[in-house]
Amino acid sequence: MTTRLGNSHLSALLALMALAREVSNPELQEIAGFTITGEVRTTLNSGGLVDSRKVGRAFVHELTEKGWAHCAKELTADRPARPGLFGNALYLVLAGLNRYLRRSKLRLADVFQVESPDLEFDIRTAYRTLTVKPRDWVRLAELRPLLNGATRPDVDDVLRAMSRAGRAHLAPDSNRKGLTKADHADAIRIGSEEKHLLAIEES
Repeated sequence: MTTRLGNSHLSALLALMALAREVSNPELQEIAGFTITGEVRTTLNSGGLVDSRKVGRAFVHELTEKGWAHCAKELTADRPARPGLFGNALYLVLAGLNRYLRRSKLRLADVFQVESPDLEFDIRTAYRTLTVKPRDWVRLAELRPLLNGATRPDVDDVLRAMSRAGRAHLAPDSNRKGLTKADHADAIRIGSEEKHLLAIEES
């Protein structure tokens, strides 16, 4: 996008950044006090910054990689027009966060992520039992049964966090005719696309 987003758009992006996961409008209302609807949603969707899909009667939203990149740029951006007292303070905090990231050589996704190190360890352990070397592709349908009964939402949250941080890669299977019922059932949905395959970087 070439023009600066409005305050409502920026608020939506920063809220999704802080939550670092897919979130529904009712949950967003409860946590942040607003929802992502109307022109704000369509602008963020058309700009490729947020993926939104309807689940039941409510929209759920998640930052895309482009959305994460936009939030990273916002750390060093000028304050938006008429930010108010809280907005002025927020951009001081964002600038401080940017200094911390630079000193620590971290990315936003390393700071705002689902905290579940034990589950990531279990995912990596299961992955190694199914592969010969790092970055080999495995099917999520084969991986999930090896995770000691971890719940699907917890596993999906960790997989998304690993993907955002570049520690893992998720992809759809191009051979759609070869997909089994288990492949469909165990796929992780990111935006409007189901991902059936996982590759993990060497730790």
